[in-house]
Amino acid sequence: MAAWSDTNELIGWGTAARLDRTDNSLLGRERELEQVHDVLSDPDGPRLVLVRGEHGVGRSKFLKEVGERLRAQGTALHALDCVPGNGERPLLLALRLVMALEQHRSASPRQRPAGNVVTRALSAVDQRDRTAMETLLRASLTQAAPSAVMVDDAQHADPDSLAMLCRIDSSRLAPGVRLVVSAVGRVAPGPGGRRESAPDAVGEGTSRHGRKTEEARAPGRDGRAGLLAQLAGIKGARTVALSPLGPDDITALAARWLRATPDAVLARHIEELTCGIPGAVDALLTGWTRRGEIRVADGHAFLGPRTPVPVLPDDDRFVTAVDALGEPYRAVAAALSILWPLGRTALQLTAAWTGLSPDAVNDGVRDLVEAGIVDELPGSDGATTEGWTFRLPLTAHTVRERLRPMERSRLSATAVEVLWAEADSGPPGQVKASAWALPDEHAAWTYRADRIADSGSLVDPDRALAELTAAAQQMRPGTDDQAVLRWLGAAVNLTEQHSTRVQMLQRYATAAYLASDYPTGRRVTEALLRNPGESLTLLALQDVACQLVALTANQQDWRALSRLATKRWWDELPVPTPAKVTGQALALCRLARWQEAADLLSRTQAVWNTTPSARAAPRCFKAVAENALGRPEAFRHELPMPEAPELPPGKVYGLAVAMFDELAVGYDLNAATTLLNSRGWTLKLLPPLSQFLHHHLTGQWDQALESARHLLATNEVQTPGSDSCLLPTRTAAILLARGRITSALNMVDSSCSPEESPPRWSMHASEAEALRTLGDMDAAEKTLRRGLAAAREHGQIYGTDELCALLAEVTAEAGRTAEAAEHMQHLEQLASRTGSDRTRLRYLLASARILRHDAPHTAREYLREAVDLARTRGLPFETATTLLAAATTGAVPATLLHEAYDVFGSTGATLWRFHTRTALREAGLTIPGRKQATAENDHLLATLIAEQLTNRQIATILRLNEDAVAQRLSRLFTRTGKRSRTELATAVLTGSL
Repeated sequence: MAAWSDTNELIGWGTAARLDRTDNSLLGRERELEQVHDVLSDPDGPRLVLVRGEHGVGRSKFLKEVGERLRAQGTALHALDCVPGNGERPLLLALRLVMALEQHRSASPRQRPAGNVVTRALSAVDQRDRTAMETLLRASLTQAAPSAVMVDDAQHADPDSLAMLCRIDSSRLAPGVRLVVSAVGRVAPGPGGRRESAPDAVGEGTSRHGRKTEEARAPGRDGRAGLLAQLAGIKGARTVALSPLGPDDITALAARWLRATPDAVLARHIEELTCGIPGAVDALLTGWTRRGEIRVADGHAFLGPRTPVPVLPDDDRFVTAVDALGEPYRAVAAALSILWPLGRTALQLTAAWTGLSPDAVNDGVRDLVEAGIVDELPGSDGATTEGWTFRLPLTAHTVRERLRPMERSRLSATAVEVLWAEADSGPPGQVKASAWALPDEHAAWTYRADRIADSGSLVDPDRALAELTAAAQQMRPGTDDQAVLRWLGAAVNLTEQHSTRVQMLQRYATAAYLASDYPTGRRVTEALLRNPGESLTLLALQDVACQLVALTANQQDWRALSRLATKRWWDELPVPTPAKVTGQALALCRLARWQEAADLLSRTQAVWNTTPSARAAPRCFKAVAENALGRPEAFRHELPMPEAPELPPGKVYGLAVAMFDELAVGYDLNAATTLLNSRGWTLKLLPPLSQFLHHHLTGQWDQALESARHLLATNEVQTPGSDSCLLPTRTAAILLARGRITSALNMVDSSCSPEESPPRWSMHASEAEALRTLGDMDAAEKTLRRGLAAAREHGQIYGTDELCALLAEVTAEAGRTAEAAEHMQHLEQLASRTGSDRTRLRYLLASARILRHDAPHTAREYLREAVDLARTRGLPFETATTLLAAATTGAVPATLLHEAYDVFGSTGATLWRFHTRTALREAGLTIPGRKQATAENDHLLATLIAEQLTNRQIATILRLNEDAVAQRLSRLFTRTGKRSRTELATAVLTGSL
């Protein structure tokens, strides 16, 4: 049961994940457990069960669970663990088996061998008398009382004991005696990542590519592996194969340990790096969580930006498996960690790098395969081996990263020379995957660029530079921005000519921005501005100046941004005046110092208003500033982007995205859609924040929340100029509509910034909405007044209609109608001044609420106009709330409540849907889906409980009395079987209600 502090963590936004392994139950092995239990419980079933599975697959935990089930039904249990080194002690396992079985012996004294059995067994060990020990072991196995002996990790057992077990007919074991043995053995995954094998089928060791392993090819060879293979084939034995887990089970396992659902990117990385091996999942998540690189937001887990794959520690099981082989195997493994994609050529290169003979390298690779560290890759004919790859990419990464930098560079340079030689022998410009193991040309490009980047100066620098920049250019933004940043960083290091280096640094800074590496981007852009050289044009320097400001704002370094807003800071730079003015103006806009920005750009218009490219950015900034000040004419003039054909594509994209975000601030979906259509863009071309805003406006709230969680968890928020807190406020609005009031308030609180930050009036509106929902009108009014005061201080007009409308409604509900009328008059003036449909709609709705008692006819007229206006604006949630307000007052037919009800359902606005159900009942209309409605009421009530709200607060939110809430809660406990509010909250937060 989770404590309240635990539930608080589950609703956090952007907290570091922790591993929680308190739930130690097996996952994904239910079928195998049931089958093994049925086999062992059958009196006529097999007496020997061999559990096979590769390193880290969870054999020991599986064996323990099998034992616990047997113990629970009254079976006497003996657990024997074999450990490394046991194999050097002849007859040790046989001795331990005899000692365990002698504790439960059923034969009469006359049937027992003469003398104490354990004493005789010890003597046999001392004298290494295999014959005597086998006689004692056979007698113990055939005369013991009903019991089960669990032998774990039998691959470490001594060969003599294993050979004895192989010669025993398991069908002749004493009745009720069961022997369960686990040992390392490769198992190939079946469809969906799971091996479809029943426990009565002997599992055959295979690689994940379908090749039989050495163990399966030669089950009778000397050594423990061959003996274990023989043991699986003795009469009456059964084998259970534990295959790697499939993707769904791996995601579920990670979710259990992280106490949060991994997003698609994190889940894919876990699956790719671990290949479904639970031990590798544990090691990977441990490495990431120790560094705080998995972030949790709203019960979902995400990888933070610039998160590298962790290097496993020296004592990790997958590392010790390599180290235990010693040399030269570790050297061969190290070389393969870099060279494996080159196929069979990798063996020759490994021999040259290690100084080993080709035969020694072949032997080393074969032993790595037998140890389960490396897989053979079959050729197209299925009969030949064309290469090798590491069983676990996580192991390959660790082995590669443990190399010294110079070793890694030399091996990479070796690979590059081979790739270049191959490329030179083929058609110009074609990148062949000589590493046929790589799935496609994209993977070949990536491998080649990575090796060039690691080679440094050990390869032809000119060719390396050309190929790194080409690879970076080929990668589509958002595909692998970290790889592009790495390649361009290497390209910068290879560039010696100052002019070329400057241009490369500019590309590097852009890559850092796209990869959300804001510190690197700031460092590079400021260096460029302080030492630009002669190769950067005025337009390039103007772009660099804007980039520095944007990077600083996205990092929310408000003190640094305030410095960038001063003329003094820019005057110290050896760059042209238009670049200085543009950078300073953007900094002023990001700080919401609108009048200063507008004045600066007006004074310096002659400086920057020269060519279409030079004036594009400053004119856009000026238009945004004027719009914020309540003068939208210039901004509307810029929307068609008349000079776009004369601008570079990158500048057009940046300006269009900025205008799209500004339109989203004002809820102007029609204009935003027109802007996209005019450019011929789809939504997928927009940055993540812009996509979030579009999803919010269009009522696709599940997609919006998915984006918001990731952006907030990883702090990859890129904010529009006129509202630096747009992401948290719109997210809070969704949470509030879904009944998650506390979460919405937490969102507001967690987004508070130091005094240097720009004012956040939209945050005040979101906070006031939540407080008003809770019935705390005084706190809501104070919040609204603080927001309006901050707006007045900065001359902000745009966006303050939300504050003004809410304040009018709050003061009217407090009975201060004259004051409310003043706010309404101001709101009407705002609508007239800005021409904003959104402001006009807020005016109509607020006026109707205030006038509904004193002037009901006028209120209904306002509501009918509001419905017509909302329909033209095309925002689903806005339209639905308007319909609800109009239908409940008789301004429009009550049947329109059904339309609002459907929209609230599609957006997931459960709180609004609840109130609409109430309105439907009061209007005498049928509520569709009574069973579904009951379930939704239950889930909403449980959600409010999970938000840690009291019955009184819930009554206020649902507009019920406290007795009604108590009765509903009592029925909810009965239906769900939960016994407390804590259990109920935990069920909601973990998705198990």
